[in-house]
Amino acid sequence: MVQQSCLIPCIRYRDAPAALDWLCENFGFTRHLVVSDRHGGIAHAQLTLGNSMLMLGSMVDSEYGRLMRSPEQAGGCTQSLYLLVDDADVLYRRAVAAGAEIVIDIKDEGYGGRGFTCRDPEGHVWSFGTYDPWAR
Repeated sequence: MVQQSCLIPCIRYRDAPAALDWLCENFGFTRHLVVSDRHGGIAHAQLTLGNSMLMLGSMVDSEYGRLMRSPEQAGGCTQSLYLLVDDADVLYRRAVAAGAEIVIDIKDEGYGGRGFTCRDPEGHVWSFGTYDPWAR
């Protein structure tokens, strides 16, 4: 039985160095660890936001890489990410200013919280909101 667990999403990007910069500049992530590859890409990166972590890397032909598809290759997303934030309106303005495609405009949700959903420059779907599923 698992006593403690931490889920860390992993995403691959065609241009991982640009994606890493974009995520840090516009969504507020911090570089925790970045390992470059020999081809100008990212072999492995860990970004943090509060107590959350995202791992990312370049799309490569490797054992793990062959399991992954970009939203473009898949014809859409097979997963999305939800980040709990203190102020969704502030992040919404940053996402709009950065040119993120807003796919669900910011709004108050019927189940509580306030949030929005957007796509990053390579089409990955991100939702940001104040709804905390852990709160009672």
